[in-house]
Amino acid sequence: MFTSKANAIFQDVINQYHIINTVDQPFKNKYGEKDLLEHLLYRKCWIDTVQWHYEDIIRDPKIDPVAALKLKRQIDASNQDRTDMVEYIDSYFLDKYKDAKVKANATINTESPAWGIDRLSILALKIFHMNEEATRVDASESHRQACQKKLNVLLEQRVDLSTAIDTLLSDIEKGDKYMKVYKQMKMYNDDELNPVLRTQK
Repeated sequence: MFTSKANAIFQDVINQYHIINTVDQPFKNKYGEKDLLEHLLYRKCWIDTVQWHYEDIIRDPKIDPVAALKLKRQIDASNQDRTDMVEYIDSYFLDKYKDAKVKANATINTESPAWGIDRLSILALKIFHMNEEATRVDASESHRQACQKKLNVLLEQRVDLSTAIDTLLSDIEKGDKYMKVYKQMKMYNDDELNPVLRTQK
């Protein structure tokens, strides 16, 4: 199943990040572009993992305002990278299933495969960090138990989401579903569409 591979790659990425455990560490993709899908999945989860930690840092109530503004710009850039990677992954699947015979009664899904994969990558991060909390030796027993309950729900959610993604890909391949990808028409990064940026030109 596709998601078995994806979940293994996501776990590998998260483990690799936490060896050094800093947002400033260099990125090296474990997969070359000849392994395109693996390459994209690895890069996607790395972006998500760095952004997860950006979001922790910016919530520091004592953060220097200048540092916070710089970090906000980094989060904005990371969000754009994340969206771009989703579109690259969807492009991969569009090409893979371009010859699928779409049935007359085929339906479209509420989200594309890559947006489901986006959720799966974030879920891998939630599971990793909730497991840290559930096993944290300096936390109270009640804290660990509460986090273990949350972890159990997250693990169940991963099974459900993985099943849904695999089913969607199978349905697309069989022609029971079809893909349609709408490019993200973000306006706030575009100096022609954001009125604040437009006035700065």
